[in-house]
Amino acid sequence: MSSHISNERPAPDEVLTNIADYALTFQIDSELAYSTALHCLIDTLGCGLEALEYPACTKLLGPIVPGTVVPNGARVPGTNYQLDPVQAAFNIGAMIRWLDFNDTWLAAEWGHPSDNLGGILAIADWLSRTGLADGRPPLLMRDVLTAMIKAHEIQGCIALENSFNKVGLDHVVLVKVASTAVVSQLLGLTRDQTIAALSLAWVDGQSLRTYRHAPNTGSRKSWAAGDATSRAVRLALMAQAGEMGYPSVLTAKTWGFYDVSFKSQEFRFQRPYGSYVMENVLFKISYPAEFHAQTAVEAAMVLHAVLKAMGKTAEDIRSITIRTHEACLRIIDKKGPLANPADRDHCIQYMIAIPLLFGRLTAADYEDWIATDPRIDALRAKVECVEVPAFTRDYHDPEKRSIANAVRLELNDGTVLEETVEYPIGHRRRRAEGLPLLVEKFKTNLRRSFAEEQQQKILDASLDLTKLEAMPVNEYVDLYAI
Repeated sequence: MSSHISNERPAPDEVLTNIADYALTFQIDSELAYSTALHCLIDTLGCGLEALEYPACTKLLGPIVPGTVVPNGARVPGTNYQLDPVQAAFNIGAMIRWLDFNDTWLAAEWGHPSDNLGGILAIADWLSRTGLADGRPPLLMRDVLTAMIKAHEIQGCIALENSFNKVGLDHVVLVKVASTAVVSQLLGLTRDQTIAALSLAWVDGQSLRTYRHAPNTGSRKSWAAGDATSRAVRLALMAQAGEMGYPSVLTAKTWGFYDVSFKSQEFRFQRPYGSYVMENVLFKISYPAEFHAQTAVEAAMVLHAVLKAMGKTAEDIRSITIRTHEACLRIIDKKGPLANPADRDHCIQYMIAIPLLFGRLTAADYEDWIATDPRIDALRAKVECVEVPAFTRDYHDPEKRSIANAVRLELNDGTVLEETVEYPIGHRRRRAEGLPLLVEKFKTNLRRSFAEEQQQKILDASLDLTKLEAMPVNEYVDLYAI
């Protein structure tokens, strides 16, 4: 006896309507969120400029058809490319993420909410240039900052209680969803169109996480977010053109996202959407390292200085123990050969070996010409990682959100040295210490691409919130043109 399934179109899933209503109507009134968004903007663009020094990144950039220039298209900072908004979003998103140096959010799911800037900046710039060409006013940089705050919030609030990595999916699914929501708002989509666009984002096949883990770790993890944010732009434009949506994309029995991709679990939420994520986001300031290793690298830098003061070097180390949290073990505790830079910047043993040996950790230290130094693998072989349950609890505690690591060295003469760092310098609890260094990081990245006069114009426009908010998007982006 057959059982008929109702073909009556259901109401949209509540998750979709909540995201759409937040993106379209919620008013951000947090000055802390806007001031943090300013620092997030400059840091994210600076990371993209640094990535332009790496051919592995730049070979993927530019128009799909070489030589194509789109009239009134979106500009790609640090280049002479002027592209359609979908391809511009990919370019900007890939640059931002390439060196694993932009901001981070750690919870049940991990991610980098500033990845959404690829879609946000591309759409805002394109809308501004096409608007001016048609006699309409451009968007302002306050619109970009608002979209950044909301994209951070959507991605981060879903991530708080829902682990996509545990079902094998990559966190860039949340970049696609968050970018779709805020791009829809920037485009002026209706509520129904925005819900349709969001449903299209969820109904897509989502990226497998395998490119972040042994034995397949590879460079896709550097452009996956660019792909996700550009896909969001494409889906929002399709919804604007009238493409239909799928209202029960999450909850539909058998065929919906929950049953197909999330082990039949429904999403859980810890808090309503507001501005919490931007206010508490983690900045990578000192080291281009996977964030669960940031405190371990900082501890290793301290221990390198201690060894030097003692007249000793890494050659005097007999064994190394890293006491850490569960997420670190799951993601970056890695032994055996490392195949490429993407493999190395997700190996905590490698990331502490470099500072113990050389007193530094830069993006160049993941390249082959450094990695072939036999002392690195010799030191890696001496490292053991163990979980400290208290570190894991504090990692998940919403009042703490620590990312603690303790590095313990036993030397050949029996001396024991240990350094514990609970909060990385990019944590909200160390904001006063970290923000001046973040600005210096931005200045360093500007020097990579621009003459001194142009650097100063960018700094003058970027570091004063009132001035930045009032600036037309196209004028601000033009400051980064080559």
